[in-house]
Amino acid sequence: MSETTPPVAGDALSALDWRKGDGLLPAIVQDARTLRVLMLGYMNAEALQATLSSRRVTFFSRSKGRLWTKGESSGHFLDLVSVDVDCDGDTLLLLAHPQGSTCHLQRESCFPEAPGSTLAELSRLVELRAVERPQGSYTTKLFDGGVRRIAQKVGEEGVETALAAVAEDDDALLGEGADLLFHLLVLLRARGLGLEDVEAKLRTRRR
Repeated sequence: MSETTPPVAGDALSALDWRKGDGLLPAIVQDARTLRVLMLGYMNAEALQATLSSRRVTFFSRSKGRLWTKGESSGHFLDLVSVDVDCDGDTLLLLAHPQGSTCHLQRESCFPEAPGSTLAELSRLVELRAVERPQGSYTTKLFDGGVRRIAQKVGEEGVETALAAVAEDDDALLGEGADLLFHLLVLLRARGLGLEDVEAKLRTRRR
């Protein structure tokens, strides 16, 4: 995916139907990592163009009567990843990286129960731990041990998961599987990789 030009679904933008909403289209924003729905806003053509050019999600504020970049006051911007258009050309779907809480109530999402990927959230936390290295953190200890030590832990957890599958109950298997996934995420991050890279590899295999 390009870091300079957000991917847009084909020529769909040129077929947008601005008439249905009197020049405004609903724009749903999802977290690009977890796919959790973050918020719903409205865009006119100028707001969409500003979003594409600045790579920060910009809406048309119906209350203010002007363009409004999410985060312009709080600093909690939504960094654009991609834009998609629905089949009728009258709704936008944006993937973005949130810089802080999206909701004005300081929540991650404007929809409190919006589902998302727990594994992707864990991957993001591991990524932060790799940078911040907080004292006393088990993840910090793993990173400080280096790739070989982390790889050893992944091997140990893999064996324990396999043993749980043949000799223990479902709860034990789930626990060992969770441990294995966590240590694998740490190993990937130690090599400069993440869950998104594994997902990209799986997508190429699916195609």
